[in-house]
Parts: sequence; structure tokens; C-alpha cells
Amino acid sequence: MQGAAAAAERRSRASPDKADESSKKARLDLPDGHMKQEAAGGGDGGAIVGAAYIQRVELAVRIDKQVLHCPLCTLPFKPPVFQCKAGHPACSGCVALLPFRQCKACVDGGGFFDPCPTLDTLVSSTRIGCPNVGCQWYVTYHEVTEHQKVCPYAPCRCTEPGCGYVGAPQALAGHLRTVHLVPVRAVQYGKVSKLQLSVSTMRLVLLGDDNCVFLMTVGALGAGVTAVSVVCARARAATRPRFTCKMWVNLETPPVAVANCGKEDMVLVDMHMRSSSSPGTVVAAGEPTFLTVPPMYLVPAAGDGASMEVPLYIRIDKLSPWSDALV
Repeated sequence: MQGAAAAAERRSRASPDKADESSKKARLDLPDGHMKQEAAGGGDGGAIVGAAYIQRVELAVRIDKQVLHCPLCTLPFKPPVFQCKAGHPACSGCVALLPFRQCKACVDGGGFFDPCPTLDTLVSSTRIGCPNVGCQWYVTYHEVTEHQKVCPYAPCRCTEPGCGYVGAPQALAGHLRTVHLVPVRAVQYGKVSKLQLSVSTMRLVLLGDDNCVFLMTVGALGAGVTAVSVVCARARAATRPRFTCKMWVNLETPPVAVANCGKEDMVLVDMHMRSSSSPGTVVAAGEPTFLTVPPMYLVPAAGDGASMEVPLYIRIDKLSPWSDALV
């Protein structure tokens, strides 16, 4: 009797585990991200144990451009998109101008516009590649125009007289160097570079660590005074990243003439970099901020005492996103 009772107790302890095993089904992961659903209890009415999921898959398709534009104002659709019962779509701006949201295309006059979540999904998920050469971004269709205004690959125009070249900033730098023989100099952000600028040199291209292009312009103000300015070659609306620039020239005088407690005289400018899609259009003195170099700061050019140079020091800093938010 005691042996039978012990056996029964062992069976009762094992039964919950067996019940759990019978009620659980292994989830089978299938190719392409699908998960097989298994029902508990072995019947059609059992509870679903595994929830199905599908991975996001993007497809390259061709679509009629008119589908993405409002037929009333011809502008790209932006959510929310509206549709009448007859299937005529319209953007929210146009619907707001229609009396009682009534569709004018419906012949019976009974069509009224309501929000269409399906069209919202279509408009929000349609993306195209940025048309600017070199840009790898895919942008939502109705945001392409805004993206092009700030795209770092937006075309810039060569401002040399008689030249109509248009290209990305990096291509413009190569064009200026090969076609117009404009000197090119690499600079490192956060480090001081010394440039010997001839007063007869009107242009100088500077390339940053990230291949950002800067154009330095040298011009005369009159009475022997020289102006030096620098701009970033990119879309004028581009705001990221921001750059600051510090330029200065030390007064190089004989030691006997220095009587300022060991301090050197200098002219200096510290400014935020301006952007321009037509760098060089404005002369140096026409820029909002530029460095003014009096004639006594100029030095004779090496090997040519007849020409003068500007012994310029320059430092370009690329602001971090955190500091950029404080500007």
C-alpha cells in the first residue's frame, strides 16, 4: 500500500510538467523574417502562442509622379491627405479652402473629403535619392525641396569672369585649381596654419579635414590697405556644421623697435563662417566680416623684393553639435 501511494504521488508531481509540455509548441523561425504561429491545445480553437512578424523590406519601384501631387494645387502631397468617396484626392491646404470640404470634381456634388490614412502611408513612405551629385541621402518625396536647400552637395557656381561652371563644392575646388589655376591649401580644424598671401593673389581654396571647401579672397581697400575674407562654399541655407574662423597678422618689426612690454602688435578678426553657393561673388571688403591689414603689416615676398605678402595666420574650428545648439 505504501509503495502504491508513493507511485501515485510521483505521478501527481509529474503531471503538471507534462501538461505544460503538451500545451507549449516550439516556435519555428522561417526565412525572410516570418514566424510560424502555433496554437496551444492541439486544436483549431487553441490560443496563439507565437506572434507573427515581418521584417521591413524596401523596394525600388516606378510610380507616376502625378500620384504624389495634389491635382488642385499641383504641389507634392503632405500628410494628412484627403479623399472623397469617388476617389478624388486633395491636400489639406486645398480642402481647407473648399466650402464644406465638398469635392468639385464630383458631378453630383455629393462628394465630401475625409482623411485617407492609406494615402498618408503612401506619401510618407515614398522616398527618392537626392538629385545632387555625390549625396547619398534618400529623402521623403515631399521634403526633397527643403533638403536641397541645406544639402552639403548642393551645386555652387564659379564666379570667375566668363565662366558658367556649376558643380558640388568639392568639384568646384577641382575646377578652380585646374581651369583657373587657383592655389589649393589643406588646413586642419583646430590648428593654426600660416599662409603667405601675395597681395596680387585674388583667390585661395582651403580644404578642411572633411573636404569642406572654403574660398579665401584678397582685395585692396585703398591707401595700401589689404582686406582678407573667407567663406564656406555650400548652399547658403546650410546650417550644419557651423564653422568659426580666426585670422590675424603680426607686425614684424626689428627687435629694437619693440617697446610694448614684449607684446606683439597684431590685427585680428574672430568670426562665424558665412556660407555661399557663389563664393567669390562679393569682394573681400564687401563681406560682413573681414580682416583689415594695414600696409606696415605686409612683408616683402621671398626672392622678390618688389612684391609684398600678407603673413597670415588662420584657424578654422568646426563646432560640435552641442556647442552649435548654443549659437
